[in-house]
Amino acid sequence: MPNFQFKGRRYDTGQVIEGVRSAQSSQSLAAALRTEKVMPISISEKKTAGKSRSGSVPATELAIFTKQFSVMLEAGLPLVQAMAILADQQENAFFASSLDEIRGDVEAGSTLAESMRKHPKVFDTLYVNMIEAGEAGGILDVILQRLSVFVEQLVKLKRSLVSASVYPGIVITVAVGIIVCIMVFVIPTFAEMFANMGATLPLPTRMVMGLSDIMAAYIIYVIIALALLVTAVQRYYMTDSGRLMIDGIILKIPIFGAVIKKIIIARFSQTLGTLLSSGIAILDAMDITARTAGNKVVENVLLEARRMVQEGKTLAEPIKKAGIFPPMVVQMISVGEQTGELDQMLQKMADFYEEEADTAIADFLTLIEPVMIVFLGGIIGGIVISMYLPIFSLIGNLAGG
Repeated sequence: MPNFQFKGRRYDTGQVIEGVRSAQSSQSLAAALRTEKVMPISISEKKTAGKSRSGSVPATELAIFTKQFSVMLEAGLPLVQAMAILADQQENAFFASSLDEIRGDVEAGSTLAESMRKHPKVFDTLYVNMIEAGEAGGILDVILQRLSVFVEQLVKLKRSLVSASVYPGIVITVAVGIIVCIMVFVIPTFAEMFANMGATLPLPTRMVMGLSDIMAAYIIYVIIALALLVTAVQRYYMTDSGRLMIDGIILKIPIFGAVIKKIIIARFSQTLGTLLSSGIAILDAMDITARTAGNKVVENVLLEARRMVQEGKTLAEPIKKAGIFPPMVVQMISVGEQTGELDQMLQKMADFYEEEADTAIADFLTLIEPVMIVFLGGIIGGIVISMYLPIFSLIGNLAGG
């Protein structure tokens, strides 16, 4: 549908409003505005240069939208009018365009879930299924409240994951860059000085200078090789077997793997608990949770668990058999199934593991910092000492002479 730039005045307050909406024609948009108690002043078609047809929506923006949407519906605002207001408020052109199209589809008679399903880059399967459950049960405002909390918690977990991986990565990258600069640019200066002195060099000094010569001669090839290696790993990770192997390695990394596992458990518990409490059938909820797990190993475990649940077994049995989840998780799932309060148990487990993940990340960053300082300091210190050994030796010879 084409987009139209409009200007109107509210009948009740006299407030002048402007915005962009999609509609079949300017006449249909004028009629829609009148139903919202807005008198159209001007309506003109907006060309495609206005709003982007492709892009992405950050999770933080989606969380804010969901919260605002739930508040508007809870206050009694009509769904179409709420969508129109939220679309006009969006600074993200792609998001605004998508909301405009969804509002138009809803006006044309589609359900909100059906309309959102046409925009998978904005609303994933989990989001759409929960909206569908909310519409079917007549509790869309309640479902949106749960969704807003859920998305906010996912954003928090994602930030935790970034905190656990970005800081060490930055420190190591900077340190490696410093070491390469020393080896390629600084060491050759010492080598030239030692050659002019004609001194006999100790073994550590000769080893460092030899390594420096190799790096200076082949540094371009090393950079190209590393770039090709990173590209190859990325392409391999895009395959199912590659994701399975690399994700399995990540979970087994000392300390870091334990942190990642806590984040994954918190995400699994939050996702499955939210879906079940929203009225989604357990098999559908398991399928969605598996595909949003963020780790191929865990995804396979959850899909296998779904298959066994479909065969009539409890969820706790395959979870325990997999050996990935801690005993406490298995016990809480088992208790939840026995008492019929699995969704509440999962929510409690999600809260617990979110706190555990925060604590584990803080401990990890506290531990990794001195380890990296000692390790990198030892390397740089060793290079510096090896360069000064001949100078100390020469000073000793001069003093003895």
